[in-house]
Amino acid sequence: MTTQTIKPSNRKLWMAAIKPPMYSVAVIPIWLGTAVAVAETQKLNSGVFFTFLISAILIVAWLNLSNDVFDSETGIDKNKAHSLVNLTGNKYFIFGLGNLFLVAGILGIFGIAWWQQDFTVIAIVLLCCALGYTYQGPPFRLGYLGLGEIICFFTFGPLAIAAAYYSQTQAWSWVAIAASILIGITTSLILFCSHFHQVSDDVAAGKRSPIVRLGTAKGAQLLPWICGSVFVLTGLFIGLGIFPLKTLLILLSLPFAIQLCRHVSTYHNQPTMVSNCKFIAIAFHFFSGLLFGFGFIL
Repeated sequence: MTTQTIKPSNRKLWMAAIKPPMYSVAVIPIWLGTAVAVAETQKLNSGVFFTFLISAILIVAWLNLSNDVFDSETGIDKNKAHSLVNLTGNKYFIFGLGNLFLVAGILGIFGIAWWQQDFTVIAIVLLCCALGYTYQGPPFRLGYLGLGEIICFFTFGPLAIAAAYYSQTQAWSWVAIAASILIGITTSLILFCSHFHQVSDDVAAGKRSPIVRLGTAKGAQLLPWICGSVFVLTGLFIGLGIFPLKTLLILLSLPFAIQLCRHVSTYHNQPTMVSNCKFIAIAFHFFSGLLFGFGFIL
């Protein structure tokens, strides 16, 4: 096999294709579910935590790679220079690599279940994987029907956080479920923002994303309500005595929410300018989730 050196001009394309920031959607649910468990039990099984964390990252890697393959089959990524399939020209290799990541991730979760002699966690994770497949995978392709945000909400919110919490406690928690609503919202927000710059490609491929349905202007007007709901719900759950007062640390992520709303409001109909808004959404998701989790631990 001949090894080719990536040209400097292509490095940004490869980084965009690999999408390192996107792996926060794997990290934050495991972090928060574990943080709530630690707050309630004063115990941490670090081996389970790190095994779950690595497994979640591997499963999200599978999701990203397989979605690239499925999108290449519909033609929606024909103008996407940073598609891994387009960069390598070999969708079978990308598909095989993605499945390898999936198997490795599932084995990690299975190891946790086997060690604890409780297979609840593996059942939840398999459900998450099944939902993740329906997003772009044939014959479902629910993302093309505009259901991707709903799938993201449940997969990376209630299900993932419940699994992380259960892996530490072998029990359930209404506090963890309430906390998962916020993470579900911020995860769905990332996907919502990823549509602003690719409306024409979505329309050409028959993808009815929320932004295709609403239009970029209405989508931009909706953003402050989505971001604001995270802080309103935090205050509400604190008032109800479900969250500790220190979860107000999440307010320190407010500048990212403001930046996101202003940026999209200004450039919503300019694809080249608005294309980076999903990375602002990722920063909001990461720091809000991180700070929120510290609020429980403290």
